Amino acid sequence: MMKTIEQNFQVAYRYRLFFTENLFDQKNTLFSDLLKEYKSEPVKLLFVVDNGVSEAHPDLLKNIASYCDVYKDNLVFTQSIIVQGGEACKNGDQHVNQILDGINDYAICRHSFVVVIGGGAVIDMAGYAAAIAHRGVKIIRIPTTVLSQNDSAVGVKNSVNYFGKKNFLGTFAPPYAIINDSVFLETLEQRDWISGVAEALKVALIKDKNFFEYIESNALKLGERDMETMQYTIYRCAEMHMEHIATGGDPFESGSSRPLDFGHWAAHKLEQMTNYQLRHGEAVAKGIVLDVAYSYLIGLISESDFNRVAQVFENIGFDLHFPISSKDEMECLLNGIQEFREHLGGRLTITLISDIGVKHDVHEIDNDKMMEALYLVNKISESKAV
Repeated sequence: MMKTIEQNFQVAYRYRLFFTENLFDQKNTLFSDLLKEYKSEPVKLLFVVDNGVSEAHPDLLKNIASYCDVYKDNLVFTQSIIVQGGEACKNGDQHVNQILDGINDYAICRHSFVVVIGGGAVIDMAGYAAAIAHRGVKIIRIPTTVLSQNDSAVGVKNSVNYFGKKNFLGTFAPPYAIINDSVFLETLEQRDWISGVAEALKVALIKDKNFFEYIESNALKLGERDMETMQYTIYRCAEMHMEHIATGGDPFESGSSRPLDFGHWAAHKLEQMTNYQLRHGEAVAKGIVLDVAYSYLIGLISESDFNRVAQVFENIGFDLHFPISSKDEMECLLNGIQEFREHLGGRLTITLISDIGVKHDVHEIDNDKMMEALYLVNKISESKAV
């Protein structure tokens, strides 16, 4: 009888997050230097640009082409593909196929780069397209929203929605690099400005009480668009996300615990139920406060800590009210718990908190208590609205 053949191997990943202003200003050599570091020969580039970004920055496409021309010794510009921004770009395969067509038409190979410029949804979708082309085309992410700069673009996941479920299709494929350009933040709508702060509060609540207290004491500044405060919030949030991926022991989510998705079981379901009219960060804010309310009701945290968390979100400008008005809608929302388990597989694991800055995993949810938590959140948000 032949013996079993077995081999083990490890693959090292390295990616970096850079911070800059006016990336495609010809005097800014960061982008050119990054590609020169990769390869001394000219590198072919296919750009994918969020239509909302190109409209808010009308000179962007011209500046990209001009920049590549100035640094043509190591940058080969092919095309800038404009794609629809927002969560709609992840529904269906239209925009994925648009990028795959570009990769094919311009012979973008595994030593070329897709460079995606946009919000988190566009970065998710373009990353998925790049990951399935040639079993993986390298990608550089240039996120343009607070949420993408501090959360979605700094991770290793890419995805599109399918079967009416968020992120049903996806890959784990780390980017070659991420570049945060603060200039893109200046043109954000207020909803998008504050939306990403929900993800910063998420990591603070499960990992770093000091960071939570920083956000708490600067909540009004964040809501009033103070750039210095926002830049630190983005930096610390991104740093904590990348530390978790590198040191958490499960970067590709093989296990059942997913603490960086604190508050996300309800958020994902809410996005679907509202046909993605809610921004991801808005849904995450509601989901986090819901799970903090549940933590309070089952005795994990005090009422004062629950109120403290809710107050921070409201001071920043979040509307915490759940648009749930019927028993059927409530049951639909609670189905998100099971879908969350299916998405990861294995045992249900929901992250709650046992103190500010301390995560606490549970493996079952009392639906009646969760409904009570939702009513409590709505009661608080309605009283503040009066």
